[in-house]
Amino acid sequence: MRAVAYTKSLPVADPASLVDVEVDRPEPGPRDLLVKIEAVSVNPVDFKVRRRDDPGGKPRILGFDAAGRVVAIGSDVTLFRPGDAVYYAGSVARPGTDSEFHLVDERIAGNKPKTLDFAEAAALPLTALTAWELLFDRIGVKQGPEADRRSLLIVGGAGGVGSIAIQLMRALTGLTVIATASRPETIEWVKKLGAQHVIDHSKPLAEQLSAIGFPSVDIIAAFAGTKGHAAALLDLVAPQGHIGMIEGDGVAGLEPGALGKLQPKSASLHFEFMFARSRYGTADMVRQHEILDAVADLVDAGKIRTTLTKRLAPISAAMLREAHAAVEGGRSIGKIVVEGWPP
Repeated sequence: MRAVAYTKSLPVADPASLVDVEVDRPEPGPRDLLVKIEAVSVNPVDFKVRRRDDPGGKPRILGFDAAGRVVAIGSDVTLFRPGDAVYYAGSVARPGTDSEFHLVDERIAGNKPKTLDFAEAAALPLTALTAWELLFDRIGVKQGPEADRRSLLIVGGAGGVGSIAIQLMRALTGLTVIATASRPETIEWVKKLGAQHVIDHSKPLAEQLSAIGFPSVDIIAAFAGTKGHAAALLDLVAPQGHIGMIEGDGVAGLEPGALGKLQPKSASLHFEFMFARSRYGTADMVRQHEILDAVADLVDAGKIRTTLTKRLAPISAAMLREAHAAVEGGRSIGKIVVEGWPP
């Protein structure tokens, strides 16, 4: 089957950074779905793995977000059947989705939203799972228009995770959502998604927040540029508040003992790694299936929308290099999706 892989960590401008390859079609294990891939989207994790983990000349297939149709199932599968349209974010412990056929554990796949095509659906899984897990499962935001009236600062509102987090929080909670954006087009984007306030992350955050009536913030979700903002976030979080981060090195640049600022506030720091459940085979892996189905229901009800902003075709090394370069540049809005296979 056709696939796109890398064999050596190279700059994305190098034509050999991602190459077209032929590999064997996989066979499903007991809990696996074999999916015919129709569309994939590119996330920062794709280029971070490509730059960091050199496969030593052996082809490694990247790709996590995907949408496609089930063509075969394992002996113990109960959630899906052949012919079902699915979307999911895959696992870092298995070959990636940049391939014609792909294996995924049924417990981390969801039913594709009926109102979206495959490309529109492929933009959602990784970011929706990340935002949902961090805010609902880790930090404990309560659902319902009156159940939780706290303030939420989303740092990096126009990126993939920020774009879906804004929508989820406005659709499902009573939080006041403040998003950061620094360009006219990104400011307009986050406002359209539902952010009630927008501040500029290229300028000091504290004075901008105070100017709109928030000298401190109850919940901070740092989805981008965390290393540059980490020290300020420790000061901005309210007593008994929460800071959530998705970048493992987000606190790396802090001075020794800086996290001690959280202790007198009884404030909490949470890390979110969307692949934790699948990587460690946790007992609650099926939670991701449940989240993706809930997100699909919200889409089909018209309460949230896809964050796809750019389509590329077909699925090939050349198109994926273009997508990697755009995401790696750090100025993309929403999600870039590559769809369809060459004839």
